[in-house]
Amino acid sequence: MPMSDIPTIEFTITNDNLDTGLRGYPVGTCETSYVDPQEGVSYVGYPIADLAFLPAEDIIHLLFNKSLPTDAERQAVADDIAERSEVSEDALAAISAMPMSGHPMDLFCAAIQILGMTGKTDDYYEDAVNLVARIPTALAAIFRKREGWGDLIPSEPARGYVNNFVHMLGMPGGDEEALTRLLSVYYNLHADHGGGNLSTFTGRAVASGLADMYRSMASGMNALAGPRHGMANQDAFKMVHEVDSEDPEEAYQILKQRLADGGLIFGFGHAVLRQEDPRAKVQLGVGEELCPDDHWFKVVKAVREGGIRALKENPKVSNPYPNVDLISGSLVNALGFTDPDYYTTLFGWSRISGIGAQIVDERTRARGGRGVAIYRPRYIPVNQPARSLSG
Repeated sequence: MPMSDIPTIEFTITNDNLDTGLRGYPVGTCETSYVDPQEGVSYVGYPIADLAFLPAEDIIHLLFNKSLPTDAERQAVADDIAERSEVSEDALAAISAMPMSGHPMDLFCAAIQILGMTGKTDDYYEDAVNLVARIPTALAAIFRKREGWGDLIPSEPARGYVNNFVHMLGMPGGDEEALTRLLSVYYNLHADHGGGNLSTFTGRAVASGLADMYRSMASGMNALAGPRHGMANQDAFKMVHEVDSEDPEEAYQILKQRLADGGLIFGFGHAVLRQEDPRAKVQLGVGEELCPDDHWFKVVKAVREGGIRALKENPKVSNPYPNVDLISGSLVNALGFTDPDYYTTLFGWSRISGIGAQIVDERTRARGGRGVAIYRPRYIPVNQPARSLSG
């Protein structure tokens, strides 16, 4: 809706609202996506389930331009990404020189900074689209160096955005067609999720100080690396391994006991949603298509059924349904990504277009093109009695 149609927001902050992580506080606007408590996320008004199987180029165009592309516009996006996609030799050398003993998310965040050091323009839009175009090469370079798969496979941008990434990965024993199918859907489902999630909020906050796109994006990706945010998919897949049963009844009993022991069930619930995440439903369908006989996918289905049942027995649980994190790990594992440490890098690769588009909007479109002011919330001082060195 236009700004003029936004109703007056009445929001009273009390002591009970302090130190609660700004949950639910209205602080700004978002033009790219919205999370409805009943329907889930939509991008620029389109339900995510309607967008899941489109080319990634369509999603990129939608987030930056606020409309789905025509055939000609889709080709223009593909051509533009191809033209921008070359990563300099200096950048690749710096990425290759990083200590590969580090966590993949540390390498991913550092690679974003390296791309900025070697190729930034100081134009938010240009740098956002350049980063979208170049990050697949950087991420593929990290995978191949860290896993010992050999030198980076030369980019072939004419393959399309996702297929070229799969091509550059060159995963040993990987099914290129199946990987492209999975990662295309994965990309679309994870590309954006409103403005209030931690990584997007962090990226926007850092950009409000006029930090460039690369510094802002790296900050957002460091936020994504937290266990309570983007690494939740790793925790969910670890829990699936601990259940390790394809029987929904047995999964229910294990998860029920886990709750009784004070443990957490990962991959369920959501800060906003009150129904099953439509992204999880899409992923279930993709799993049935690509890896129906995979053991861990079968375990995930049992965990989904047993987890809903166990959580529904707790009246304090407002959303007992799976979210996108429950299923994503089993799918990428089934198709060759067997090290969970990489899962959040795939999440980050997907989210760059959404965060980038939101930063562009906030810096170049908001407030009639003046941009949002620097973020400066107020913190209430506590436990600071007046003191004096003189006694």
